[in-house]
Amino acid sequence: MNHLVILPILIPLLGASLSLFIEHRRFGPKVQRSVAWLSMAALAVVVALLFAQTNEGRISAYLLGDWPARLGIVLVADRLAGWMLGTTLLLAIACLLYACTGWDRRAPHFHALFQFQLVGLNGAFLTGDIFNLFVFFEVLLIASYGLLLSGGRGLRMRIGLHYVVFNIAASTLFLIALGMLYATLGSLNMAEISQRIAELPPSHLKLAKAALGLLLVVFCSKAALLPLYLWLPESYARAPAAVAALFVIMTKVGLYAVLRVSTLWLGDGAGAMSGYSSDWLLWAGVATLVVAALGALAATRMSVLVAYLVVVSAATLFIAFALGNAGTISAGLFYLPHSTFTAAAMFLVADLIRRRRIRAGERRDGELTVLPGKTATGLMFLVAAVAVAGLPPLAGFLAKVALLSAVPHAHTGVVWAAVLGSSLLVIMGLTRTGIRLFWHVPGDDETPPEPEQAVEAPARPFETAAASLLLAYVVAMTVFAAPLMRQTDAIAAQLLTPEQYLNDIRGTTPQVRQP
Repeated sequence: MNHLVILPILIPLLGASLSLFIEHRRFGPKVQRSVAWLSMAALAVVVALLFAQTNEGRISAYLLGDWPARLGIVLVADRLAGWMLGTTLLLAIACLLYACTGWDRRAPHFHALFQFQLVGLNGAFLTGDIFNLFVFFEVLLIASYGLLLSGGRGLRMRIGLHYVVFNIAASTLFLIALGMLYATLGSLNMAEISQRIAELPPSHLKLAKAALGLLLVVFCSKAALLPLYLWLPESYARAPAAVAALFVIMTKVGLYAVLRVSTLWLGDGAGAMSGYSSDWLLWAGVATLVVAALGALAATRMSVLVAYLVVVSAATLFIAFALGNAGTISAGLFYLPHSTFTAAAMFLVADLIRRRRIRAGERRDGELTVLPGKTATGLMFLVAAVAVAGLPPLAGFLAKVALLSAVPHAHTGVVWAAVLGSSLLVIMGLTRTGIRLFWHVPGDDETPPEPEQAVEAPARPFETAAASLLLAYVVAMTVFAAPLMRQTDAIAAQLLTPEQYLNDIRGTTPQVRQP
């Protein structure tokens, strides 16, 4: 049995335990950070090995408790899981780097909660059991509650409580859907359900559709699909920068679940359930894209603008995955890490701008103010804005071109109008924000302040390095677009032919006792 599959869960779990032990013993922040980075380094090695293994097309099943897959819990590593683990790792490195510049000392148990968040994320991407997807969802959500509310007060606490209540309601619905699914199909193993769903008698179809409908509603609420996105903008905008940047991947967990379920359970071999929900997911994705782009255009704070851009990226991915062909799924998978890194970078840049806010020193002639650190921050904002708007030459443009070129003829008009129209609205919103933040021209009735009056202290170098690292990922995706797109093509092909997934899981036998 390949024990490598379970290590992305065990390593951050051990790191979280050590972090709590160190806090209890009252060691200083340097020791806590050292443990966090050692855990991250070990996780990076394991994820790299697992990515290389899945990149060869192998699907590894890990039988927890050595029970047969149809009876016990199973973890599965395939190409899609490796892709999502790699995206999560790269994002977590930059977020941890930013937090370790000082914010982690203001949040109780930050490092333990951060590691538990990774446990939930990695487990959600690796599980082959739908009930344990619920378990890992709860692990990452409970950790997110602590990260969002730590050190907060006032408005952030109130918005954080709304976030908690919404997710508890969604989790309750998740449990109800799982009960209905088990009552209908008699299993919660994903591979087993895939086989049984194609053999459902007509008398069970309505209950199965109701259960799957509830399940998809839960996933869509996690991924902020209209009308279930209202919790996201203010929650992410009020979160600390490093936490908001990490939270960007959480919407992708819901999208991952939708993609996994739709290709494994509702594909061409699902009989009467084939293609269930794809139409309404497509139209809901189009509506969400339009509304989120309008929200980005209307945003008056940069952090709220970035939160709406997270919804824009999620809606674009819903469209790509709902269309369901190899080309759109591949384009969506390429767009997924790009949009994740870009939105996370913009949250960090927004925090840098907020704390470097210039209260004096603007030029009367309207030129950009040249003060320590502002030029670098402006350049980072420019690169992130070009990337998130999907302008050439960065990877967002390549992803959208690949998506639009693969849209089926029946949906060409709607999808092209939604994607291009939303991109225009996003460009307008970003342009207005950039002008307001970096190109301020005093009016005739304004008295320009004295240059020496007030300039906030520049950010710490590692904060700028963390934001630059995320943007470097985006640039690297542009440079290596061809091999990365070949990888996403292979992932899409594997998802659309789930026979290997099913055979490998069902064919994995216990090592100690035979079933």
